[in-house]
Amino acid sequence: MESMGEVLRSMNNPALRQRSRDLEQRLLNNPLVKQLQAEHPELDDTRLRLHLSRLYQYVEESRNCANCPGLEKCPNDFQGHFSKLTVETVSGTPELYERKTACRLQVAKDTQDNIRKRIRSFYVDERVLNEGYDEIDIMGKDPRRAPAVNQLFRYIENTKENGLSPHGLYMFGSFGTGKTFLMCYLLHELAVAGYSGVIVYMPDFVEDLKSIMMDGQKLKETVDTMKNCDLLIFDDIGAENLNPWARDHVLGAILNYRMNRKPTFYTSNYPLDGLEKHLSFTSKDGEEQYKGQRLMDRIAPFVDVMPLHGDNQRGNR
Repeated sequence: MESMGEVLRSMNNPALRQRSRDLEQRLLNNPLVKQLQAEHPELDDTRLRLHLSRLYQYVEESRNCANCPGLEKCPNDFQGHFSKLTVETVSGTPELYERKTACRLQVAKDTQDNIRKRIRSFYVDERVLNEGYDEIDIMGKDPRRAPAVNQLFRYIENTKENGLSPHGLYMFGSFGTGKTFLMCYLLHELAVAGYSGVIVYMPDFVEDLKSIMMDGQKLKETVDTMKNCDLLIFDDIGAENLNPWARDHVLGAILNYRMNRKPTFYTSNYPLDGLEKHLSFTSKDGEEQYKGQRLMDRIAPFVDVMPLHGDNQRGNR
């Protein structure tokens, strides 16, 4: 195949031939090309002229990156990527190869996208999951949160160092103290470490089960997702209006599968004994203490309790 230079030089238009020579000379004298040649002295001008189109792409995209307008407005042919040139010797002859390489902005975006793919939410506002997390801000919001926040930090670091434990966390406290936010922080940090996670807002989930139960395939997929994810968070447990089927055949089945396998986490306004009373009562059958105890046997032994103290932060962010 002819090089771009050979094609241009073969044209009969004198002005076009002159423009091609000027372009060729500018490319060969470009500091980036000179640097490439200095690093690979085996690339003489003759070899470089065979790859003028690659040199042009390399120089143009390098200039675009130097004046980066942001990922969304990237002018390069392949958004978020730039041309990188390498030299390889083939049959004793140096050859110039081009490959598209992700820029730092694209790498950062890909990393965040992969983190988001590891986290799934049911009925939780996605904005909570996508907020930025500042550890100093997390700690400094309210000094009374410090014991719980430190416990959360220790859990995250221990998991990163030693892997998943079947033991989760039970965080309880007053309205608006940041329970959901802190659990989303845990999900985010461990998603960065490669773990998958699901967070479920219990009041809406239990309410929606009434319609999901009519779709056996969707119900199975939902329950299997919660059973098999690395990290499962039941957010605001105790605020839902339970019915026997949701409690015994959905929540009970999920917890029965996960215990001794993978950690489950909870946020609640109730301490554990208050949650047991809640789980013992359903709108249909009234109080069934032994069924509440049965469920608590799948919760209490597998969590460390984290009381969260502090002021109501809602509306202060």
